[in-house]
Amino acid sequence: MIIEILYIVLRFVLLMAIQVLVLNNVQLGGMINPFLYVMFLLTLPIQIPKLLLLAIAFVTGLTIDVFQNTMGMHASACLLMAYLRPGWLKMIAPRDGYEADASPGIRKFGLRWFIVYCSVMLLIHHVLLFNIEMFRFSEFFNTLTRAILSSLVTLVLIVISQYLTAKPTDRNLS
Repeated sequence: MIIEILYIVLRFVLLMAIQVLVLNNVQLGGMINPFLYVMFLLTLPIQIPKLLLLAIAFVTGLTIDVFQNTMGMHASACLLMAYLRPGWLKMIAPRDGYEADASPGIRKFGLRWFIVYCSVMLLIHHVLLFNIEMFRFSEFFNTLTRAILSSLVTLVLIVISQYLTAKPTDRNLS
Protein backbone atom coordinates (compact mmCIF):
# COMPACT_ATOMS: atom_id res chain seq x y z
CA MET A 1 0.00 0.00 0.00
CA ILE A 2 2.74 2.47 0.95
CA ILE A 3 4.72 1.53 -2.17
CA GLU A 4 1.65 2.19 -4.32
CA ILE A 5 1.15 5.62 -2.72
CA LEU A 6 4.83 6.46 -3.25
CA TYR A 7 4.51 5.36 -6.88
CA ILE A 8 1.48 7.64 -7.35
CA VAL A 9 3.32 10.60 -5.77
CA LEU A 10 6.37 9.96 -7.96
CA ARG A 11 4.15 9.80 -11.05
CA PHE A 12 2.53 13.11 -10.02
CA VAL A 13 5.89 14.84 -9.61
CA LEU A 14 7.26 13.42 -12.86
CA LEU A 15 4.21 14.35 -14.94
CA MET A 16 4.06 17.85 -13.43
CA ALA A 17 7.77 18.36 -14.19
CA ILE A 18 7.37 17.20 -17.79
CA GLN A 19 4.32 19.44 -18.25
CA VAL A 20 5.84 22.53 -16.65
CA LEU A 21 9.38 22.25 -17.99
CA VAL A 22 8.71 20.90 -21.48
CA LEU A 23 5.12 20.76 -22.68
CA ASN A 24 4.04 24.20 -21.47
CA ASN A 25 6.54 25.58 -23.98
CA VAL A 26 5.14 23.54 -26.88
CA GLN A 27 2.44 24.97 -29.09
CA LEU A 28 2.15 23.14 -32.40
CA GLY A 29 0.80 25.29 -35.21
CA GLY A 30 -0.58 27.81 -32.76
CA MET A 31 -3.53 25.48 -32.11
CA ILE A 32 -2.28 22.38 -30.34
CA ASN A 33 -1.29 22.31 -26.67
CA PRO A 34 -0.46 18.85 -25.29
CA PHE A 35 -1.45 18.38 -21.64
CA LEU A 36 0.22 15.14 -20.55
CA TYR A 37 -0.35 15.93 -16.85
CA VAL A 38 -3.98 14.79 -17.26
CA MET A 39 -2.63 11.24 -17.53
CA PHE A 40 -2.08 11.36 -13.77
CA LEU A 41 -5.82 11.72 -13.14
CA LEU A 42 -6.77 9.23 -15.84
CA THR A 43 -4.61 6.47 -14.38
CA LEU A 44 -5.58 6.79 -10.72
CA PRO A 45 -7.12 3.61 -9.26
CA ILE A 46 -10.71 3.00 -10.31
CA GLN A 47 -12.02 2.44 -6.78
CA ILE A 48 -10.60 5.70 -5.37
CA PRO A 49 -13.20 7.51 -3.24
CA LYS A 50 -14.91 10.30 -5.18
CA LEU A 51 -14.11 13.02 -2.65
CA LEU A 52 -10.42 12.07 -2.68
CA LEU A 53 -10.46 12.00 -6.48
CA LEU A 54 -11.93 15.51 -6.57
CA ALA A 55 -9.35 16.78 -4.07
CA ILE A 56 -6.50 15.26 -6.08
CA ALA A 57 -7.92 16.73 -9.30
CA PHE A 58 -8.14 20.17 -7.72
CA VAL A 59 -4.54 20.03 -6.48
CA THR A 60 -3.36 18.74 -9.86
CA GLY A 61 -5.11 21.50 -11.79
CA LEU A 62 -4.06 24.16 -9.28
CA THR A 63 -0.43 23.07 -9.58
CA ILE A 64 -0.52 23.65 -13.34
CA ASP A 65 -2.41 26.93 -12.81
CA VAL A 66 0.34 28.20 -10.52
CA PHE A 67 3.02 27.51 -13.12
CA GLN A 68 1.00 28.77 -16.10
CA ASN A 69 -0.63 31.71 -14.28
CA THR A 70 -4.06 30.64 -15.55
CA MET A 71 -6.15 31.53 -12.49
CA GLY A 72 -8.02 28.26 -11.92
CA MET A 73 -8.75 27.25 -15.51
CA HIS A 74 -6.91 23.93 -15.24
CA ALA A 75 -8.33 23.30 -11.76
CA SER A 76 -11.89 23.67 -13.05
CA ALA A 77 -11.26 21.47 -16.10
CA CYS A 78 -9.63 18.80 -13.91
CA LEU A 79 -12.50 18.96 -11.42
CA LEU A 80 -15.10 18.45 -14.15
CA MET A 81 -13.15 15.53 -15.57
CA ALA A 82 -12.76 13.95 -12.11
CA TYR A 83 -16.45 14.48 -11.35
CA LEU A 84 -17.53 12.72 -14.56
CA ARG A 85 -14.87 9.96 -14.44
CA PRO A 86 -16.71 7.48 -12.13
CA GLY A 87 -19.85 7.63 -14.24
CA TRP A 88 -17.92 7.16 -17.48
CA LEU A 89 -15.99 4.23 -15.98
CA LYS A 90 -19.28 2.67 -14.94
CA MET A 91 -20.68 3.09 -18.47
CA ILE A 92 -17.71 1.42 -20.16
CA ALA A 93 -17.10 -1.24 -17.51
CA PRO A 94 -16.24 -4.74 -18.74
CA ARG A 95 -18.95 -7.35 -18.37
CA ASP A 96 -17.28 -8.81 -15.27
CA GLY A 97 -16.70 -5.39 -13.73
CA TYR A 98 -13.41 -4.04 -12.44
CA GLU A 99 -10.99 -5.70 -10.04
CA ALA A 100 -10.74 -4.03 -6.64
CA ASP A 101 -7.21 -2.68 -7.14
CA ALA A 102 -7.40 -1.96 -10.90
CA SER A 103 -6.11 1.24 -12.45
CA PRO A 104 -7.02 2.27 -16.00
CA GLY A 105 -4.29 1.33 -18.42
CA ILE A 106 -3.51 -0.43 -21.66
CA ARG A 107 -1.86 -3.28 -19.76
CA LYS A 108 -5.00 -4.10 -17.83
CA PHE A 109 -7.85 -3.36 -20.25
CA GLY A 110 -6.38 -3.24 -23.75
CA LEU A 111 -5.77 -0.50 -26.27
CA ARG A 112 -9.35 -0.12 -27.56
CA TRP A 113 -10.88 0.28 -24.10
CA PHE A 114 -8.13 2.68 -23.03
CA ILE A 115 -8.54 4.89 -26.10
CA VAL A 116 -12.32 5.08 -25.64
CA TYR A 117 -11.88 5.91 -21.95
CA CYS A 118 -9.17 8.53 -22.46
CA SER A 119 -10.56 10.21 -25.56
CA VAL A 120 -13.85 11.14 -23.92
CA MET A 121 -12.18 12.34 -20.71
CA LEU A 122 -9.57 14.34 -22.62
CA LEU A 123 -12.19 15.94 -24.85
CA ILE A 124 -14.23 16.99 -21.81
CA HIS A 125 -11.13 18.47 -20.17
CA HIS A 126 -9.91 20.28 -23.26
CA VAL A 127 -13.29 21.65 -24.36
CA LEU A 128 -13.92 23.21 -20.95
CA LEU A 129 -10.34 24.47 -20.61
CA PHE A 130 -10.25 26.16 -24.02
CA ASN A 131 -13.78 27.57 -23.68
CA ILE A 132 -12.87 29.15 -20.36
CA GLU A 133 -9.72 30.51 -21.96
CA MET A 134 -11.57 32.05 -24.95
CA PHE A 135 -14.72 32.97 -23.01
CA ARG A 136 -16.73 33.94 -26.08
CA PHE A 137 -19.05 32.00 -28.34
CA SER A 138 -17.91 33.78 -31.51
CA GLU A 139 -14.80 31.56 -31.45
CA PHE A 140 -16.75 28.34 -30.77
CA PHE A 141 -15.67 26.34 -33.83
CA ASN A 142 -12.07 27.53 -33.58
CA THR A 143 -12.06 26.54 -29.91
CA LEU A 144 -13.67 23.17 -30.64
CA THR A 145 -11.10 22.46 -33.36
CA ARG A 146 -8.30 23.38 -30.99
CA ALA A 147 -9.76 21.12 -28.27
CA ILE A 148 -10.10 18.16 -30.63
CA LEU A 149 -6.59 18.52 -32.04
CA SER A 150 -5.04 19.00 -28.59
CA SER A 151 -6.96 16.00 -27.28
CA LEU A 152 -5.68 13.83 -30.13
CA VAL A 153 -2.06 14.86 -29.56
CA THR A 154 -2.42 14.37 -25.81
CA LEU A 155 -4.00 10.94 -26.40
CA VAL A 156 -1.08 9.91 -28.62
CA LEU A 157 1.40 11.05 -25.95
CA ILE A 158 -0.48 9.13 -23.25
CA VAL A 159 -0.61 5.93 -25.33
CA ILE A 160 3.11 6.22 -26.14
CA SER A 161 3.93 6.75 -22.47
CA GLN A 162 1.78 3.73 -21.54
CA TYR A 163 3.84 1.58 -23.90
CA LEU A 164 7.15 3.08 -22.77
CA THR A 165 6.42 2.43 -19.12
CA ALA A 166 5.26 -1.15 -19.67
CA LYS A 167 7.18 -3.80 -17.78
CA PRO A 168 9.47 -5.94 -19.99
CA THR A 169 7.06 -8.88 -19.69
CA ASP A 170 4.15 -6.67 -20.81
CA ARG A 171 5.80 -5.31 -23.98
CA ASN A 172 3.62 -7.51 -26.19
CA LEU A 173 0.55 -5.37 -25.51
CA SER A 174 -2.27 -5.44 -28.00
